[in-house]
Amino acid sequence: MCFHSRLSKKAQALQNRFKADYSNLEIILPETYNAFQHPKTPVITNKDADKIQLFNWGLIPHWAKDDSIKKMTLNARYESITEKPAFRNAVNNRCLVLADGFYEWQWLDEKGKNKQKYLITLPDDEAFAFAGLWSTWLDKSTGEIKNTYTILTTAANELMSQIHNSKKRMPMILSAANESEWLSGQLPILINDSLVATQL
Repeated sequence: MCFHSRLSKKAQALQNRFKADYSNLEIILPETYNAFQHPKTPVITNKDADKIQLFNWGLIPHWAKDDSIKKMTLNARYESITEKPAFRNAVNNRCLVLADGFYEWQWLDEKGKNKQKYLITLPDDEAFAFAGLWSTWLDKSTGEIKNTYTILTTAANELMSQIHNSKKRMPMILSAANESEWLSGQLPILINDSLVATQL
């Protein structure tokens, strides 16, 4: 799964890499994100593919009565998104979740009491995008509109099976050449063998 990500690149570098306007250039964002805090992180949606926006991590479907569901929608299994009520109405709302790394913990014993932390990146520490889904939700009690997202996961490749050895899952990482295809509704082409794991 993916609950801890890293984005060390500055706003200008993100604009150049993803060829999208980042209007919040003056905002200083944290370098690491903990999904359980539901942070706002940079995304690009299929609705505004030329803009980098800040959405909250943890998808809230439009029909939700409150935002408590966001605790359970940080990730979505790609294989079952059309079956799950929280995601099936958002399958055509696609987004790129910008990052340049994520963290995973390898279990060193059967119960996971002892763990080894890893940072997973691409070669040369370049920026990349997770495949995601997004949703817009209206908080009827306050009138606030919240834009939220989830990161899709898939079966772990060989490297990630060794590291995420408890669940054997990994986030869906798009190849740069196929980010626009993902936004336009096509199936993603993943980067499976280009990941680099650094023991921390």
